Amino acid sequence: MCLIVVGWRVHPDFPLVVAANRDEFHARPTAVANFWANAPEVIAGRDLEAGGTWLGITRSGRFAAVTNVREPRAAKGIHSRGRLTQAFLEGRQSAADHVGRIAMGDYSGFNLLVGDGRSLWYCSNRGAKPLELAPGVYGLSNHLLDSPWPKLLTARQGFAQAMTRLPDREPLFGILADDEIVPDTELPDTGIPLDWERRLSAIFVRAEGYGTRASTVVVQSADGSISFEERSFGPDGAPIQSSVISTGV
Repeated sequence: MCLIVVGWRVHPDFPLVVAANRDEFHARPTAVANFWANAPEVIAGRDLEAGGTWLGITRSGRFAAVTNVREPRAAKGIHSRGRLTQAFLEGRQSAADHVGRIAMGDYSGFNLLVGDGRSLWYCSNRGAKPLELAPGVYGLSNHLLDSPWPKLLTARQGFAQAMTRLPDREPLFGILADDEIVPDTELPDTGIPLDWERRLSAIFVRAEGYGTRASTVVVQSADGSISFEERSFGPDGAPIQSSVISTGV
């Protein structure tokens, strides 16, 4: 997952709103979002290579999402980062307890958001202490929370406007579909070649063998009901399928 924007207790009718793009190699096997057979409370896509997920929510409103930290020369962790989200979604511990018990050194660089309905927490194993988030709009890409990367600033600004049009979700998907490349003068320097910095500067990524594979919008209503919509894409951003999963209270 390479872009997540979250509105936490900002909208009076929708306490949790999430818009996210998952960027990944197209060859990596993936199951589209659905209820998990082994954990029927969980709504999420699934990484079929390591078994975890990049983003999910449960019927009761437990939410988790993870992004990697872009560090091309770092050693690989012993566990998949998707295990961090999976463990929270399948568990019952509070968000605070979960982030406090992570063996940070077992994973490659990550950013993690977990919410249990009462609180939303952020943590990373790259220089940021666990933080309980106050009501607001937050963004994650492949650096620390709210790092001022151009695509994240653009997404956050559009997200705040799009929330005023809820329950219409199309404005949120419009943000996630933005494939504009950032000018070279505004690019971050993350240690990868310039041509890749350019490609990855877009909110919706298109690159050879790699790109945005899923755009997801999650909206939780004040009554506890959840709408989870995922749109899947193939090479060069070609649409594959769209699914909407809804729950009642």
